[in-house]
Amino acid sequence: MSILTERLQIIPCTFENVAEFGHNYEIGPHIHMYLEELERDSSYNGWGVWFVILKDTNEVIGDIGFKGKPLDGQVEIGYGIIPTAQNKGYATEAVQGLIDWAFSSGKVEKIIAECLIDNAASIKVLEKVGMTRSTSNNEMLFWEIVKN
Repeated sequence: MSILTERLQIIPCTFENVAEFGHNYEIGPHIHMYLEELERDSSYNGWGVWFVILKDTNEVIGDIGFKGKPLDGQVEIGYGIIPTAQNKGYATEAVQGLIDWAFSSGKVEKIIAECLIDNAASIKVLEKVGMTRSTSNNEMLFWEIVKN
């Protein structure tokens, strides 16, 4: 399973590719938590962390994914791109690819996201992929997009 975009290959995180990519990419605690969950329940495959890889160089430039399986047709998306690959449109391309994948799965009708109120880069990404602000508080903006 993989998602191909113009410049990226996006693949679900597995124990095997963590071992392969771990020497060149920082494997955060969210990845370890996802792998533990995947080991307990294989139905989490695709509904957790995915690696964002440049097609041209095979370099992992970030990770993206969902914060759990769909619940009542809804999932939450999150993402991060390494500093050297930021401001090149990769986050937007990856988020759009994952949104398209989720909506085509037949299990998702709505995708939500959140970002800090002052995170201009994430705000730009979420706006570009067509998400709209649903609410906010003093620190966070909350976003959503509904399947057409």
